[in-house]
Amino acid sequence: MASVHESLYFNPMMTNGVVHANVFGIKDWVTPYKISILALLYEMTASKISLPERRRLNKLILPLQQGPDLTLGQFLKTVEECCPQTAYAVKLRLHEIADGEMKDMEYFFSTLPTPFTAFDSEAYKTSVVGLFMRHMILAYNKLSFSQAYKLYKLLQHYYHSHYAKPTDGQMGLMVLIADDSDMDLTSTEDTIGDRMDKEEQDTPLHESELQGDNTESRGPLSQKQAEYFLARQAYLLKNDENKALKPAVLQEELNNMLKFNPDFAEAHYLNYLNSMRVQDIFLSAHSLLHYFDRLILSGNEGKSNGDEGYGRSLRYAALNLASLHCRFGHYQQADLALQEAIRIAQESNDHVCLQHCLSWLYTLERMKGSDSTVLMEDSVKMAAHFCLPYLASLGIQSLVQQGATQGKTAHKLMDALKDTDILHWKHSLSELIEISLTQTTSIWRMYGKSTMALQQAQLLLNMSSLEPVNFGVHQNNTEAFAVALCHLAELHAEQGLFSAASEIFHHLREQFPPHTQHAKLWMLCDLKIQFDKHMNERKYHLAEPLVKAISALDKTEGLYRYHRRVGVSYPYPLCCPSNRAFNNRKAQVLSALNRSTEAYNILQRLQVHSEKTRCTEMIIRVMLSTAELHWESSGFSTALPVLLQALALARQHHLQSLVSETALHLAVTQLMLGVPEQALSVLHEAMEPVLAHGAVIDKGRAMLLAARCQMAVAGFGPNRQGHPDVQLALLAVGSLNEAAAYFSRLNCKERLRDVHYLQAQLYRSLGQTLESNKSAMLFRLLDQELQSPAPLASMRL
Repeated sequence: MASVHESLYFNPMMTNGVVHANVFGIKDWVTPYKISILALLYEMTASKISLPERRRLNKLILPLQQGPDLTLGQFLKTVEECCPQTAYAVKLRLHEIADGEMKDMEYFFSTLPTPFTAFDSEAYKTSVVGLFMRHMILAYNKLSFSQAYKLYKLLQHYYHSHYAKPTDGQMGLMVLIADDSDMDLTSTEDTIGDRMDKEEQDTPLHESELQGDNTESRGPLSQKQAEYFLARQAYLLKNDENKALKPAVLQEELNNMLKFNPDFAEAHYLNYLNSMRVQDIFLSAHSLLHYFDRLILSGNEGKSNGDEGYGRSLRYAALNLASLHCRFGHYQQADLALQEAIRIAQESNDHVCLQHCLSWLYTLERMKGSDSTVLMEDSVKMAAHFCLPYLASLGIQSLVQQGATQGKTAHKLMDALKDTDILHWKHSLSELIEISLTQTTSIWRMYGKSTMALQQAQLLLNMSSLEPVNFGVHQNNTEAFAVALCHLAELHAEQGLFSAASEIFHHLREQFPPHTQHAKLWMLCDLKIQFDKHMNERKYHLAEPLVKAISALDKTEGLYRYHRRVGVSYPYPLCCPSNRAFNNRKAQVLSALNRSTEAYNILQRLQVHSEKTRCTEMIIRVMLSTAELHWESSGFSTALPVLLQALALARQHHLQSLVSETALHLAVTQLMLGVPEQALSVLHEAMEPVLAHGAVIDKGRAMLLAARCQMAVAGFGPNRQGHPDVQLALLAVGSLNEAAAYFSRLNCKERLRDVHYLQAQLYRSLGQTLESNKSAMLFRLLDQELQSPAPLASMRL
């Protein structure tokens, strides 16, 4: 906090580059708003203020100087949040000037303690505050009498409009604003009529829709004020979109800015970013082309680089256009724009642009489903050769992601990510550090290591960002944070902590409102958790409507969820929620509704699609679902080769969670084929990873299946012969008790009914009548509550 005070008042060299670029970012003439800032500085020097309040005011001065003019109400409210006493003193000071005479304004400027006239002034001569006060005093002293009189009238209107009705004095204000150009020290030649002509020549799109009839026309901002506004909004759009202006409001501000300067290239670029937020392909492409057109016509590139600047703008314009089409899924148009950018970059021998083109080329090929490994490796090598760490790291991260889907071992992927992390910290690439941690979280989840995934997600959320925390941003609300929070919510939901998951989604809803670009991530994650919860509770009437909502966000996800059998589907994303996990819900509901033929057709379509996109995880899940459909027709021997193929594929790609789930399916099949000993052996191999990293529903299913196998081996089946094995029976009792505890956490009443039924049978066979009657009573109560026939235990996992 002390550095803020020093940078504003003492040593200007301590301010960062952004501050220096905007030190003179004030209007070139004195305005009532600037007089209000001077009154604030006056009261900060004259009155006694506590140290915390002074620190808050010091942090406030720079945004007030560089930002657009505020109304008196907005200004006083902002100051009052930092120090109510100072806000009241500023209000009294402005009241003395506005309700007095013109000599009172003259007296205020003459008695203003500046670093040039007062030895006890806190401001240093070359500090931000000192330069601001010097500029304002010089500007005021150069005013003629008529200009000073107009300034005084503007100040009176500025003060009294805070207390008057909104419609009072508007005509008078417009007259004063029309004559305000006389007070400009730089004497710009652009008149109001010229500005209106420019407005008619180039009116931004959608202006009539976004500006109502009652929108008040604002005056022009200075060049530095406009640059500050654009830089602030661009920073917020990148790091904390929730704190940026709403899309419609920002569009209105940009349209108002372009009225007075249609050739302002940076405003067109921010308009492009704002249009991307609302997925407006037409306006975003229009604004992007306008940006590069204005950039070329303004000569900003050509002044420093001659003809090279012109060509540089053209090739980067084509590259940005390719990325735009790539984001909207227009792969053919993106490929054409990318080839154009490559051609121009080769003609200009621009290796940096060529590297960017190569990065987008392998990204485009990967989106189209082609193998882009060779292009990625070439991109990494060339980026390292030309010392482009950002592109080299992105290439390595893409290779790691592709390697994870192709079955690379975990230690090789983690070693590659470790090397990139060294590169990130060396060059302070905070954005890539966040992506790397999120990618590590996703990889651990894909491999079924939930504990490691939880640790990596917590590490990201508790890490201090390396980005300069400007404009009051305390957390970079980027896609990486959204993905990490979604993983965290899913991990909590898997353990039955739905209230904790709900709190995480509440935080996500606040940080990423529905209109923001990353809101789709938590929306899809929330719907998946709700769907799985209803399916585990067998509330099909609540789960079925969610399929449509899921399909609206991800069509393939909605299709798959509709087929799966009850209680078998769990959220295991491929890499991260933003990478289209290709899980879908439609076939899940169809199977639950006994529409097996339709579910089988959907599964075949999904398998073809998964093989085309090389989505190994989805291929395995389709095989598991196909085996479940064979169970429906008692085709256990037919399901066995399908499960063995799925098990081999899961082990080949080191997908531990799918290996465990496939083993559970295999154990059920072997149990129904009459080999419970072999089923129990397979189950023991899968039990450890399930209990260590599995979801609560997985643990319950595994323990229930273990109890059924133990009862079958012990001789408690319907065709039992001889004396049962009491030792195994006691183990089965413990397994059933554990399964009941797991299902109770998830409120799976139908599965609890199955557990109590088996408990009653087991206790009766052991001669424990009291426990048997208790379990039978619990079974009866649940059966009456559910009022639905229990499905055959052999037909489900």
